Amino acid sequence: MDLDKVLGFAVILGWDDLKKAGDMASARVEFNSAVGTALDYLSVWSVDGEGHQSMLCDYWTWTAPAHARGISFKKDINSPGLASALDFILMNQNQFSRPAGAFPEGLTLVDPPSADERAEATAWMAVAHGAATNVSPAVAEKVAVL
Repeated sequence: MDLDKVLGFAVILGWDDLKKAGDMASARVEFNSAVGTALDYLSVWSVDGEGHQSMLCDYWTWTAPAHARGISFKKDINSPGLASALDFILMNQNQFSRPAGAFPEGLTLVDPPSADERAEATAWMAVAHGAATNVSPAVAEKVAVL
């Protein structure tokens, strides 16, 4: 499955929690990773109806003095669904593809999800957790190998 698609699913799974932060008309996930290399950082942003943008959270797969490993929500935001999905995706990212000619700068746009999109994201997560080898928070700088 495509990395962009599963990152969209992660945002859909956390949509209701993220929407509590304000007037969110859409969301985007930004990341930087050349095709064939591990993704070690991403950020999730909200965009309101007037185009104003606000970072909702970011995620690091490794610890440094400037940041902790895992998800870090901004303001008073918390979304267990988004956190769980991102943990799974980043720990198992070798299961997801990017087009061979994709730019290193990745961008996934997510509009308010329909009932069908919510059902598809929920079903994907249920199947993913059932087939996964790694479903707990990211540890160290390792990516699961299947």
